Amino acid sequence: MLQRRFFSSAVLALTCVVIGVANHAIAADAEKLKVLIIDGQNNHEWQKTTPLLDQMLQKSGRFVADVTTAPKSGEDMRSFHPKFADYDVVVSNYNGDRWPKETEADFVEYLRNGGGFVSVHAADNAFATWPEYNEAIGLGGWFGRDEKSGPYVYYKDDKLVRDDGPGRCGGHGKQHEFVVRTREAEHPIMKGIPERWLHAQDELYDTLRGPAKNMTVLATAYSDPETGGTGRDEPSLMVLDFGKGRVFHTTMGHADYSMDCVGFVTTLLRGTEWAATGEVTIDVPEDFPTAEKSSKRE
Repeated sequence: MLQRRFFSSAVLALTCVVIGVANHAIAADAEKLKVLIIDGQNNHEWQKTTPLLDQMLQKSGRFVADVTTAPKSGEDMRSFHPKFADYDVVVSNYNGDRWPKETEADFVEYLRNGGGFVSVHAADNAFATWPEYNEAIGLGGWFGRDEKSGPYVYYKDDKLVRDDGPGRCGGHGKQHEFVVRTREAEHPIMKGIPERWLHAQDELYDTLRGPAKNMTVLATAYSDPETGGTGRDEPSLMVLDFGKGRVFHTTMGHADYSMDCVGFVTTLLRGTEWAATGEVTIDVPEDFPTAEKSSKRE
C-alpha cells in the first residue's frame, strides 16, 4: 500500500511537471507574434520565396507564421477572405488580381485599427488602382502608374527629393550586388545596422511613385547608370503610418539568392517586428554584411 501510494504521488508530481512544461510552452508560443504571409500570384517566383520568408520568420523564434495562397490569376477570387484581425502583421509576397471588395475593406480596416503590414519587393507593383493600398505602401511601380500616382521620390546630394514631373514609374537595371545606405540611423529598425552594407545580387528598383504620405525612407541604394540605373539614390527601405497601423516596405527580395542575404533577413525580421509592435528586439547578427563584403546564409 505504501509503495502504491508513493507511486501515485510520483505520478502526480510528474504530471504536474509535464503540465507545467506544457503551460510554459503555451505561454512561450503566446508571446510570439502571429504573421500571415500572402502569396498565390506574382510576376516573381513566389513558390520559392514564400518558403524562405516563412522559414526566416519561424527560425527567428519571434514569430509564428501561416501562409494563405490566393487563387490563380483569372480564377474566382470570391473565396479569398483571410482573417486579418487574427494576426499581428501581414506580409505580402503577392502581386496579382484585385481582391474581393469585402476583403479589401477588411484589410483597410485592419490597418487603420493598428494592424501591421510588410510589403516585400514586387508587392509594391500590386494594385495600382487601389488608392488605400498605394497610400499604405507609399511608393509603387509599373502596371499603369505614372505621375498621376504621386511624386517620384529619391535622394540627391543627401536630400530627399519629391519630383512631381512626368516620367516613367518603375524600373531597374541588371541584377547585381549593391550597397545599401542607412538614412535614418536612429529608427528602431536601423539601430545597430552599419551606415553602408553590401546586399547580395538583386533587382535595384528605381523611379517608384506614389502618395508617399506619412513615409520615412530608412535606406537607399545608388542606381548606377553602368548597370542600367538612374544615377540617383533610390529608396530601398521605408516605413509608413496608416491610421493606427504601421507599414514596413522593402524593395529588396527579388529571388531566393537575394533573400539569402543576411542584410535582407535581418531588416525583414526587424521590420516585421516593428510593423507588429512599434518596437525592435531582434539583434543585428555578427555576420551582417560590411560595406565591402556581402554575407549569405543557405
